[in-house]
Amino acid sequence: MSATRLLVLGVVRMHGKAHGYQVRRDLLTWSADKWANVQPGSIYHALKKMTAEKLLEQVDTEPGSGPDRVAYRLTKDGETEFRALLCQALSEPDPGGHERSAAIVLMTALPRDRVAGLLRQQLVKLEADERTAELLGAEGEDSGQPEHVSELFRLWQVQAGASVRWLRELIERLEAGEYRMADDPGRSFGEPPE
Repeated sequence: MSATRLLVLGVVRMHGKAHGYQVRRDLLTWSADKWANVQPGSIYHALKKMTAEKLLEQVDTEPGSGPDRVAYRLTKDGETEFRALLCQALSEPDPGGHERSAAIVLMTALPRDRVAGLLRQQLVKLEADERTAELLGAEGEDSGQPEHVSELFRLWQVQAGASVRWLRELIERLEAGEYRMADDPGRSFGEPPE
């Protein structure tokens, strides 16, 4: 999965319709180029590719002094793809962190219980990763590997442990009612206009 793909679908969805410059501006304003490695050129590529895949459709063109601006909106398949990518990114560990970061930004587009359940799935997998790294570290001393290799297993264990703690706290905050989610009164962040 690509964080760029999820974020582009999410921004177009959020606006109801959006042109490439608008998507680019939003993502750069959010600093997605830093935390999700979204490059400006990849945004335009994603728009064209997802239009060819029938996930987006061109709805109008705004003439201007420069190149015409093509506006896009999600198709029914685009909405399905957005939700599938969002659910996958919320439920699966992400070693690079780009997809998880994109999913956290857009998580309010789903109902609270759904997000908490998906995060619990990720939590179970991360707890297993943490335990595996712990076991590998203990084994490493007697495995015949150079002793400094055990530092790699310690790194994995610390990273998994930090992710486990953060996820537990996020789930608690969601269950306590923090953040306006899709099933709460009012419009949540990322929801399309009516």
